Amino acid sequence: MNAPQKTSSSGFGTTFVVAVVVAAIAAGSVYVVMRPGQTTTAATDEHVDHGLEEEHGHDHAGHSDQSSIELSEKGLKNIGFRPLTVELGTYTQRVNLPAMVVERPGRTQIHISSPLTGVVSKILPMQGAAVAPGSPLFEIRLTFEELVTAQSDLIKTQENLDVVKAEIARLQSLTAGVVPGKRILEQEYEQQKLEASLKAARQALLLHGLSQAQIDAITQERQLFQTLTVNAPELSDEGETCGMDHFFHVQEISVNVGQQVEAGERLGVLADHCELYIEGKAFEDDAERLREAASQGWPVTVQLMAGKGERATIDGLQLLYLSDVVDSQSRAFRFYMGLPNSVVSDKVASNGQRYVEWRFKPGQRMEVRVPVDQWQDRLVLPVAAIVDEGAESYVYQQNGDHFDRVPVHVEFRDQESVVVANDGAIFPGDVIAARGAYQIHLAIKNKSGGAVDPHAGHNH
Repeated sequence: MNAPQKTSSSGFGTTFVVAVVVAAIAAGSVYVVMRPGQTTTAATDEHVDHGLEEEHGHDHAGHSDQSSIELSEKGLKNIGFRPLTVELGTYTQRVNLPAMVVERPGRTQIHISSPLTGVVSKILPMQGAAVAPGSPLFEIRLTFEELVTAQSDLIKTQENLDVVKAEIARLQSLTAGVVPGKRILEQEYEQQKLEASLKAARQALLLHGLSQAQIDAITQERQLFQTLTVNAPELSDEGETCGMDHFFHVQEISVNVGQQVEAGERLGVLADHCELYIEGKAFEDDAERLREAASQGWPVTVQLMAGKGERATIDGLQLLYLSDVVDSQSRAFRFYMGLPNSVVSDKVASNGQRYVEWRFKPGQRMEVRVPVDQWQDRLVLPVAAIVDEGAESYVYQQNGDHFDRVPVHVEFRDQESVVVANDGAIFPGDVIAARGAYQIHLAIKNKSGGAVDPHAGHNH
């Protein structure tokens, strides 16, 4: 039996080393395979890294196929990428409460009443139209007997006063001594009495609802006032926050042409939506926190609970007051904030009527985010910038044309913001994906061939 032949290992060993090096380079990593007794040096490692950098044209230091990906400009647009520069800031902890837009009691709705008894002869605005302050609304043909008598007395008194004044002027023009002074004095007394009666008659007409201009027209033209124009009220800007043209919205027309109306009967309703209220509801447990926010003057954020995509958000509102009544059934109480409004549509129809649409309308549902605590010098990120996978949370940091996955520790989160620990994982000045992070996460998972966690990036 022949002795076993000694196999030469030099050819096999060389082939094995070459295969390992080639495989390592193809995988994007460099491994130095040492023969027995050979040691690696820093110079050797540096030389290998430098060679790869020159081969690929840019530095891949810090990139890994398992946690990094390169996206094109079109790819960034497809995922809706939005960058965010990390900064230290103040995180405000908030409590979310339901709310609704409501009208201001005693301010929003204006009831227009007939000042006198008469018949409606003309209705000028259409229901739903917008009218300016002081513009005409209704015309009423007057049939009120007392008003007719008051106007007649005014005209008679004015006529008698004119006669007495003319007589005094005539007597004073005569030669001195011809007319006794007693006669002139009597006429002057009569003039004083008529002037007092005229003043009383004018005041009576004012109480009946006529204006000074209308009364002056009666005394000048010596004709009874037959129709009365009811105008929209003038604007009272006390406490108003509107900085635009002010319009009243015709909410209701309560009468018809030809209808007999009594003094004080409602003709219609105008609405002033230039400023509204937000009425929120809270429980007794929240009262102390709401009171603290009001006393500190912390701005309140309100979000409109309607619309597609991003919901409209209003910042910088202030709590006005908390109701002093707790509902006996729900144990909830109400709190209020002022809501400045704005016009989003203003057009004039073919019939000359003007139609205005306000941004906020009574009845709209909102969510009030009331601040209850503040944390200083925190890394505050939007919720969309965080991707959760099991117990881990990640952000995707932009590194040139690559995005690197960085594990972070989440200290606190709410519906919109996340507080990340300032522990060196990310630093102020780093740029991360504020939107599109979840899509980047999926792309890395697909590239590496790993299964995608169906709950990654979702909060329950």
